[in-house]
Amino acid sequence: MSPSNFLSRPQALAPDAVSLSKPRRTLAATGINHALHDGYTDLIYVLLPIWQGEFALSYGLLAIMRGLYSVAMAGLQIPISHLAERIDGKILLALGTMVAALGYVLAGLSGSVVGLGLALLVSGAGASTQHPLASAAVSRAYGQAARGPLGIYNFSGDLGKATLPALTAMLLVIVSWRHALLLIALMGLLVALCLALLMPTVGKDFAQTSAVTTHGTNPGRGGFSWLLAIGILDSAVRMGFLTFLPFLLRDKGASLPTSGVALAMLFIGGAAGKFTCGWLGARIGTIRTVLLTEGGTAALIVAVLLLPLIPAIIVLPLLGVMLNGTSSVLYGTVPELTSPDRTERAFALFYTGTIGSGATAPVLYGLLGDSLGPTLATVATAATALAICPLALLLGSHLADGGGA
Repeated sequence: MSPSNFLSRPQALAPDAVSLSKPRRTLAATGINHALHDGYTDLIYVLLPIWQGEFALSYGLLAIMRGLYSVAMAGLQIPISHLAERIDGKILLALGTMVAALGYVLAGLSGSVVGLGLALLVSGAGASTQHPLASAAVSRAYGQAARGPLGIYNFSGDLGKATLPALTAMLLVIVSWRHALLLIALMGLLVALCLALLMPTVGKDFAQTSAVTTHGTNPGRGGFSWLLAIGILDSAVRMGFLTFLPFLLRDKGASLPTSGVALAMLFIGGAAGKFTCGWLGARIGTIRTVLLTEGGTAALIVAVLLLPLIPAIIVLPLLGVMLNGTSSVLYGTVPELTSPDRTERAFALFYTGTIGSGATAPVLYGLLGDSLGPTLATVATAATALAICPLALLLGSHLADGGGA
């Protein structure tokens, strides 16, 4: 072998090494970002009782405060996906994370309900970049092998849900909620910097290849509307129950740190549900898994209502598995019900529907809580979970294997 050939080999191998590292860097960057944004979304539940006391808010107004964040996040996802056709997704993700952090800075500085609501709108607008663009980036980076990395990406969000609300609850013991939000916002700015430095450019060329590499296996069979309806109701159950959980725990005698730990246990269970129910769905089918998780959700919500504080907290991790388990199965089914060239738009529509449900459902449940009380409103979330079961049976006829039903 000549010296020239020997020296040329590393140059030939270098592009392959670089191409292998880009998907991993994309997954790492989007995973960190997902953890932050999901933590941003759910730490609001820790703050609801504090805001109720400081601003004298009813359950309905509290739900509206929570909904403002989700409305902005859901409503801007489709426009953001169109904007990504002109501006690289990496830039939009970094800017969105900065805006989300700025929203929490404004929330910490707010002196009125109006100011707080505007701050949550700003933060939610920044969060709108996260789900559609990051999911598309991971899908494009891994091509036909994207199902596993997408599962890791989804799981990373649950890590943020488990840690950031608990961290916020601990900070509230030491500092005021305003100073705590400023510290949380600083974390967001650091993550935005990590995106700018770590994440590879998404590139417009991926948009041309994604239609070929997307792993849609059942285009044209229909059924996406049933899948979307199930996702909307499932999100409504999850967000409605989470809206009342801090108050249910408080009425059982839980302190603020105890409520934060209880929420963390619920979210840890949710993270386990992403893996457990994905594995279960592959073995017993999508429909059987959905029936199991929704039936289990209804039963465990009732159990939390009836049990004393400590047993109720012990039940929360299993309830988290059921609450989040359905979503992990539904996300994986989106490509199966969509033609390959429309998978990205289908994901944007699915995320918009489910997050929009997460924004509006707490308002409806909150108004129900004002009229009937938090206990009966929580019972209504369990009834909604049971209402998903017949829709799941209708979805089964549109899946390639009948969904295992």
